[in-house]
Amino acid sequence: MLSEPAAAPKLQELKRARIAVAVVFCVHGAVTGSFATRIPWIQDHAGVSAGQLGLALAFPALGASVAMPLAAAVSHRLGARNALRGLLALWTLSLILPSLAPNLVTLCLGLFVYGATAGMSDVAMNALGVEIENRLDRSIMSSLHGMWSAGALIGSAVGTLAAHLGTDARLHHALAAAALTVFGLIACQGVLDLRSAPDEEAPPRFTLPPRSALVIGAVGFCAVFAEGASLDWSAVYLRDVMDTSAGLAAASTTAFALMMAIARLAGDRIVDRFGPVRTVRTGGVLATAGGLLVVTAPHPALAMAGFGLIGLGVAVVVPLAFAAAGRSGPNPSQAIAGVATITYTSGLIAPSAIGAVADVTSLVVSFGLVTALALGLVVGAGVLRSAGRESAPVSPRDAAVPDRRP
Repeated sequence: MLSEPAAAPKLQELKRARIAVAVVFCVHGAVTGSFATRIPWIQDHAGVSAGQLGLALAFPALGASVAMPLAAAVSHRLGARNALRGLLALWTLSLILPSLAPNLVTLCLGLFVYGATAGMSDVAMNALGVEIENRLDRSIMSSLHGMWSAGALIGSAVGTLAAHLGTDARLHHALAAAALTVFGLIACQGVLDLRSAPDEEAPPRFTLPPRSALVIGAVGFCAVFAEGASLDWSAVYLRDVMDTSAGLAAASTTAFALMMAIARLAGDRIVDRFGPVRTVRTGGVLATAGGLLVVTAPHPALAMAGFGLIGLGVAVVVPLAFAAAGRSGPNPSQAIAGVATITYTSGLIAPSAIGAVADVTSLVVSFGLVTALALGLVVGAGVLRSAGRESAPVSPRDAAVPDRRP
């Protein structure tokens, strides 16, 4: 049976583990960025229509939702480091699958596997991030998710160059998968080697999320809905509602994504100073103000500013939701999987829900819904209270950090 390491990690080991997990987050994001930029090539290669592509793009979220509850059982059996190493490698290598698909059926199957491995590795790396945050007794989850955003930007940049050069996506993704797998395996060597106690009961392979995860996940749902709606519809909103050029409309999406990345990278200091509840409440106020600005803006510049405020307001909510879930019960991986399932579902339904409401009414009304959900962050922020955090920071003079099992 698996057992805990002989000695608790020292402060320097934790700092190295934090860097290693940050690289893992970056690698994970780079896979997403690499895939997203080649979707047009994949659509042409598979010979699918826009509607069929929309159906296929629902399969990553379906795969993730089905597979994420398995992550806790895998970590229990293999240990946190080995589980992350295997799951991350499966995720990076699954990047190859969509570009190989010759038709709709194989594309859906490939994207289902792609999403399943993404979800399981997502849970494993977030659980390790929460454990390091608990041991350091200071916020790190926001910057970790900022590293994910940075990785997505890097992957997107490389993918854009490959598309501009006319590179076959099968070659591009094979090379990217190989490189990212190597980077990921090297990074995994530095993460904490946490193992379950010999007498600890194995978690069930499939289980409903705990009640605490449902409440925390509801806050994450609001944030991810606003994020997904803004990312997918901000350019369309500026073009159709504000009558801007295509270039200016696209710039609004870039500005939104950049604002989120910057806010996440800088978010830990804010969380450490003001706490997660006040941070999310303030973010909810900013996102609500941004939504109101979007739906009432008489000029495109004000609408773009509104989208920027939405990005700034929701940026740190999901990292803090994962952190709160990891402290909400005896099994962090299970709670994180529950929150992740809810947020993935939100990301899945947001774009189509915005489109459905817009078809019946208008895009302005759709973003009125986004504004209402942003207000939900103000109301629900209290569920992210970090009751499990220690009150005193770790001193550099400490020889070791108290041992906490995942």
